[in-house]
Amino acid sequence: MRIVSLCPSLTELVFALGRGPELVGITDWCVHPKPDVDAVEKVGGTKNPKVARIVELAPDIVLMNDEENRFEDASALQQAGVRISSSLPRTLAETAEMVRSIGAALDARGPAEAIALDIERRAERVRTAALAARPVRFAYLIWRKPWMSVSRDTFASRMLELAGGVNVFGDARSRYPAIEPAALGAADPELVLLCTEPFPFKPEHADELARESGVARERIRIADGEYLSWHGSRTPDGIDYAARLIEDAR
Repeated sequence: MRIVSLCPSLTELVFALGRGPELVGITDWCVHPKPDVDAVEKVGGTKNPKVARIVELAPDIVLMNDEENRFEDASALQQAGVRISSSLPRTLAETAEMVRSIGAALDARGPAEAIALDIERRAERVRTAALAARPVRFAYLIWRKPWMSVSRDTFASRMLELAGGVNVFGDARSRYPAIEPAALGAADPELVLLCTEPFPFKPEHADELARESGVARERIRIADGEYLSWHGSRTPDGIDYAARLIEDAR
């Protein structure tokens, strides 16, 4: 089978399913697992893939993400006769089903089932533990200039909520609302997470946000965006990572 993956988390999943050697194209942003990804042809970015080159590669399937990738590119590939599998899980249950679906498409049902069951078992363990603990009010920021957070209709928020977090911007109409530092301060979160992607937050940005918002600096932490927003084979460890972040804030 010839596979092209246009989403970094799905590329990692393909390798976890044992189908890495069948990848003939991945994006410039597909960085895991090293060094395996270095040997695969790069076919552009997630938002600007080289559609013509992908068609030339004659893949049996192209794996895409409804949010990471553009509808126009998916449509162009389909019009060229290329089979597309696109997904956008927002919950852990949907992520487990996505893994099973991709496993079926790649004839890797056994490894996919193992990952899906791991997701479900860890999720249930964390959910049960959270019932006996007090909730933690959090904000999860993904961008600077403007500062941007996430609503509860996002994978990262659902991960943190599973562990007992309460998203202070959870009811926002936009999935990715722009926020003012003053609004963050007024919301008074116990934990503010600055994720490492898509904006590469660093400690100096936490210092800046503390000054502008009035939120105590010790409440602001840099968080691994890959663990909290990549869905697939990284999700089981992401569940435990999210639980540790919430527990440390209690």
